Amino acid sequence: MTFASLEDSLAIQNEMPWEARDVPATVFEMLSITRDKFPQRPAVSYQLLSGATDKSETLTWDQLHRKICQAANLFRSLKIGPTDVVALVLPNTTETVIATLAGSIAGIVNPINPLLEPEQIASILRETGAKVVVTLKPFPKTDIAQKTAEAVRHAPAVHTVLEIDLNRYLTPPKSWIVPLVRPKVEGKHHADIKNFNRELAAQPEQLSFDDPKDDRIAAYFHTGGTTGMPKVAQHKYSGIIYQGWIGHTLLFSEKDSVMCPLPLFHVFACHVILMAMVKSGAHVVFPTPAGYRGDGVFDNFWKLCERWKTTFVITVPTAVSALMQRPVNADISTVKNAFSGSAPMPLELFNRFTEATGMNIVEGYGLTEATCLVSCNPVDGEKKIGSVGVPFPYTDIRILRAADGAVMECPRDEVGEICVANPGVYGGHTYTETDKNKDLYHSISNTMYLRTGDLGRLDTDGYLWITGRAKDLIIRGGHNIDPAEIEEALLRHPAVAFAGAVGQPDAKSGELPCAFVELVGGASVTEDELLEHCKTHVHERAAHPKHLTILDELPKTAVGKVFKPDLRKMAITRIYDAALEQAHVQARVATVIDDKKRGLVARLARNGADESEVRKVLGNYTRPWEWEA
Repeated sequence: MTFASLEDSLAIQNEMPWEARDVPATVFEMLSITRDKFPQRPAVSYQLLSGATDKSETLTWDQLHRKICQAANLFRSLKIGPTDVVALVLPNTTETVIATLAGSIAGIVNPINPLLEPEQIASILRETGAKVVVTLKPFPKTDIAQKTAEAVRHAPAVHTVLEIDLNRYLTPPKSWIVPLVRPKVEGKHHADIKNFNRELAAQPEQLSFDDPKDDRIAAYFHTGGTTGMPKVAQHKYSGIIYQGWIGHTLLFSEKDSVMCPLPLFHVFACHVILMAMVKSGAHVVFPTPAGYRGDGVFDNFWKLCERWKTTFVITVPTAVSALMQRPVNADISTVKNAFSGSAPMPLELFNRFTEATGMNIVEGYGLTEATCLVSCNPVDGEKKIGSVGVPFPYTDIRILRAADGAVMECPRDEVGEICVANPGVYGGHTYTETDKNKDLYHSISNTMYLRTGDLGRLDTDGYLWITGRAKDLIIRGGHNIDPAEIEEALLRHPAVAFAGAVGQPDAKSGELPCAFVELVGGASVTEDELLEHCKTHVHERAAHPKHLTILDELPKTAVGKVFKPDLRKMAITRIYDAALEQAHVQARVATVIDDKKRGLVARLARNGADESEVRKVLGNYTRPWEWEA
């Protein structure tokens, strides 16, 4: 089906209401339909190591279906009902795919980022009331088992821990060595520990319980969580099926081979990719437990694409930046498209990637609270670089602003808050905690629109542009960082009177955290000392500020609140000027303006610089620039 414009999206939508679409009602029904259509086609492949000839494992749709039935039966045998939670603290493995799908069939699956600290994992386990946890058996070079054990100690509802041993993916002599060097987990917890695959094998290969066609909550996904305690979003079958339907209708078919080095604990890999594979019958490949973070993945990436005859690459701008530092050293003629999310891609990086690979880059936008995908640049149509494309069928995007107690819709090209209604928005119940749903929606004509917290505009062609964030979050490579965590740590220092943390532009990660402080009168401390203070008192390493500036006085509003737009302007000026100076380009930032359409825009004094030189340097960043008038 052609997807070249907003009109194509609307044409699909106008064929019939979403409720009239002949789509599966549950994940198990969707899986079973695809198994019946393509029993012997490859469904999922996995390799522990990143080499193009390293040992791998592939399951067909029939094999995957049988494994998922066994896992769902196992969870039910452990007293997991439709409202009970199976938590996964796992990297990517074949078992992660099985447990994710089976958890949503037997009960509610709750993937958790294994990079979180134990207290954060424990907080999520307590919030969701998880009863069963699936994680790794202790294994060299990973502390996931140790973290999970500590978290389970503080999660009294967990009664069973199912362990997956990665050693089964290795070949001798490495597989002989692991038992000799396997790390130990200190201390004990209250839950029973069982071997996941051994328990799986004892279960029947057909589902042993009914699969009612009820639209129920089937997944919990936490948001952000690189600092502070994450919020938990609730996903119903209807939203998950909608994501699978979008992928099948507009992106993938059973003939596609999709390379996905993104983590399955995130909605991008789970709903946008895995559920779209289940709906379409496409083949998905997960290289290494850590995906793009895995040893050798970037060095071997193109050869992996050649090995698996990849047609679709799933990526993010940070990964594209790393790939462009490696030569394209394999036959990637089968690869036609790259789907990129998490953050807008800088213009220079977009151009370099397309020139080097010949791929068609499709940039999209989504969020955990909406069960992910909201829009993307049309696969068959115009790609407006810097835009996140047009709304998908059955997704209604409004640009809204509140004024004098009323909610107003902004005209085209005017910036406001991006608000979304679609089958993935669980109106009134987005988060598990009731208080967190307060003020999360705007209601228009009896339709509830999720307030995304992102600022943006719709242009005259219906393309969505993100210009900033109302939520004030720092987004580092797709991970949300709450600036309050940094500010609170700095304010605990006796020399600091006021603190403000913002995202500074970064060519690789999109943004990195930086901080500005105002000192107590008469106090004396250096910027380096405050950065060291942050390393101790800011909980998560990803949130440690990369730069800190002491100002005589922070910019403030009339009521004394730190005015962050001015801090962002300072950060943009510092980063852009440093990049231009390093490249020996004479242009410099004269001022940073707040443009109604584009957000913060750097205005440059030319100083005799050539425009192509400036574009080459600043094209690596997402914030726009222009010449000073």
